[in-house]
Amino acid sequence: MDQALARIGVQLQEIAGRARALTGWRRAACAFAAGVLGALALAPFYALPLLGVAFTAFIILLDGAADSARPRLRAFASGWWFGFGYFLAGVYWMAFSFFVQADQFAWMAPIAVTAMPAGLALFSGAAALVCIGIWRPGWQRIILFAAVFSVFEYLRGHILTGLPWNLSGQALAGTAAGAQTAAWYGAYGLSFVVIAIAGSAAAGLSRGVAPRRTALWGAAPVIGVVVLFAVGFARLSLALPQPEQPDAYLRIVQPNINQRDKINPDKWGDNFYRNLEFSLGDLPDGASDGAPLLVIWPENAAPLLDEADTALDILATELPQGASLIAGAVRRSINADNTYRYYNALAVVEGFASGDPSISHYDKHHLVPFGEYLPFYDLLNAIGLAQLTPYGDAGFAAGEGPAVLSASGIKFSPLICYEAIFPGAVYPDGERPQLIITVTNDAWFGDTSGPRQHLDQARLRSIETGLPMARSANTGVSALIDAHGQVLARIPLYDGGSINAALPRAISPPIYDRVGDALYFLMIACALAAGLWGHILSRAVGRRLQPLRDTVKKP
Repeated sequence: MDQALARIGVQLQEIAGRARALTGWRRAACAFAAGVLGALALAPFYALPLLGVAFTAFIILLDGAADSARPRLRAFASGWWFGFGYFLAGVYWMAFSFFVQADQFAWMAPIAVTAMPAGLALFSGAAALVCIGIWRPGWQRIILFAAVFSVFEYLRGHILTGLPWNLSGQALAGTAAGAQTAAWYGAYGLSFVVIAIAGSAAAGLSRGVAPRRTALWGAAPVIGVVVLFAVGFARLSLALPQPEQPDAYLRIVQPNINQRDKINPDKWGDNFYRNLEFSLGDLPDGASDGAPLLVIWPENAAPLLDEADTALDILATELPQGASLIAGAVRRSINADNTYRYYNALAVVEGFASGDPSISHYDKHHLVPFGEYLPFYDLLNAIGLAQLTPYGDAGFAAGEGPAVLSASGIKFSPLICYEAIFPGAVYPDGERPQLIITVTNDAWFGDTSGPRQHLDQARLRSIETGLPMARSANTGVSALIDAHGQVLARIPLYDGGSINAALPRAISPPIYDRVGDALYFLMIACALAAGLWGHILSRAVGRRLQPLRDTVKKP
């Protein structure tokens, strides 16, 4: 057994040695390939072992950079190429949105699909640059790498409005069990843990490590993942059963409307009836009379609903008695100069039975740059890019921030599409709701990885807050998610239908919901201290023990 482990260790060390020695385009190609492999650990592939290969290769390349004559340049280049491969493979699907109106925007697809990964790769390049300045041999470099890389993921989620898409920890969000520990330290903490586990095999690939130990370190990522899943299953097993009589019922609608039809004003009437078609029907058997029913339509399902009296009359006649409608909408207000200001909104319509329904709104506050509004409008308008934005000259106006709304007495936090990817921004402090309602429209991106990745990120918001989520998507994936992040029901991509279910109960606020990213920052501080001081202590202890070792070796 020992001989077999030693042979495996020797082979792994030889591979690592060749990787460390790579230069020029071969080093760039290796880093790029490692990034692509890392992206395959995310939805819809979930090839989790490849994340270990990716980060181990990245760390080995940094070892080689540290040994070179120009360590900083080599480290940054390796990190940038890794990030470019990771994001090119991870967000390629964004190019599909430019082909919805191909006659206008198809020419921009190659630019966008390379420019965004190139820009996002600056974060991984910068992380590698910082790492090389504090690089240490042995296991210390693993913990330092995980801490620094995770911090730069945090920065990516906050700088220039932020884009925390495809955080490393999302590789475990394909199942509720794998992601349960996010309830303690959030998505960024989960990423730190995942990076440390994925790169742990590299601890056995330092110079001077015995081949047998190299082979044994190769099992570290497997052990780490098993522990995370074991903790997750244990937490889920302790979940309390749902009460027999729920507070309300949900009807989550997925109309499956082609994106070209959805943005065509001539089709708005047909689209309205398509949503209505899946909204009809009685409450489930056994539901008490007068039980609240929340009917949920996806993003932009009913543009200008508050101005459409005929549509409101139809809803009052057709929807089940006592139902409230929560619909993605576009609303507008009039400026002082008689121009319109448009909002990507969610409309809550109640009181149909009274004949005078009331409408309240939530306006999306975290808008998508270039997709929903145009930064540097005057400059970009001058070069003809104003056509990128919908509704008005500069696109949508932003709302005031997270909110809690009420429908049929049920308090909920609304998130519109892109807003569901941001940890810690679900509802205002001190206003904890009973439910998260997310409306989205991923039809822009076709049958690709994008809609599936989006669902995984939404699942994390339920785990972090301990709140159930009702997610209505135009073409999918619509889902009902419980307070532990378990998907109770879903409608696949490009199916039309509705989910009819009781409202799951919220649980007590998890640690992350109480303290936010504080535990994550504490973890990072401890990791940096362990990585930097651990090396010093190891050398000091080694010097003290050397005379004893020399004595033992004497015949």
